[in-house]
Amino acid sequence: MIEVSQLTKRYRDLVAIEDLSFIVEKGEILGFLGPNGAGKSTTMRILTGFQPATSGTAKVAGFDVFEHPLEVKRRVGYLPEIPPLYPDMTIAAYLRFVAEIKGVPRGQRAGEVERVASLAQVSHVMDRLIANVSKGYKQRVGIAQALIGSPDVLILDEPTVGLDPSQILEVRDLIRSLAGKHTVILSTHILQEVVATCERVLIIAGGRRVAHEKLSELQERHPGKSLDEIFLDLTSATRTAAPARPAAAA
Repeated sequence: MIEVSQLTKRYRDLVAIEDLSFIVEKGEILGFLGPNGAGKSTTMRILTGFQPATSGTAKVAGFDVFEHPLEVKRRVGYLPEIPPLYPDMTIAAYLRFVAEIKGVPRGQRAGEVERVASLAQVSHVMDRLIANVSKGYKQRVGIAQALIGSPDVLILDEPTVGLDPSQILEVRDLIRSLAGKHTVILSTHILQEVVATCERVLIIAGGRRVAHEKLSELQERHPGKSLDEIFLDLTSATRTAAPARPAAAA
């Protein structure tokens, strides 16, 4: 469902990601991990068509992100770390607006808004202004908008930020329920989140892939270590390596 090959993004002398390759199978929930500045957000912005790459290829549902960006956007639901909300709109009005711009047929919009509101558990606050709900509810509305149109691929960046413990468990249950119906990339700093929701994990550091395998296989290769310890070992090795050479001048 997602194919990334030798993807590289440079900002002048800074290499954000370099020669990154991975595949996400249909219906899979992939945990996407890395320390701050590792290149996770850059990768997700490229996959969603918000940002071009310097080189390499990326395909979603068979469509090249760079050659067919509109086809890709039709098949991707995206929740960035800061949800793209309009605080002066009610939750209901905002979700209807998103349904309209995503091309949901007029006669199906009310039912689609009701469906995603129920999944994200915001049905009881639909008439409230987004500005007047808690950060946790704003996060839920962000998840709801990503689900509109039932896209093939969901890219979720820190979906449980700002939620209380019970809400975190509810969102984890929701993400697990999406397996098989959607392909999900779950980016998070919370390792327990990955353990609770994902079968496979992709870890990057310094813009490069350092692991991409089943969690069980990763732990088998590092016997006696917790996931936290494995993560620190893999990413610290990259952080202490020599920095990437500056990109050559055009």
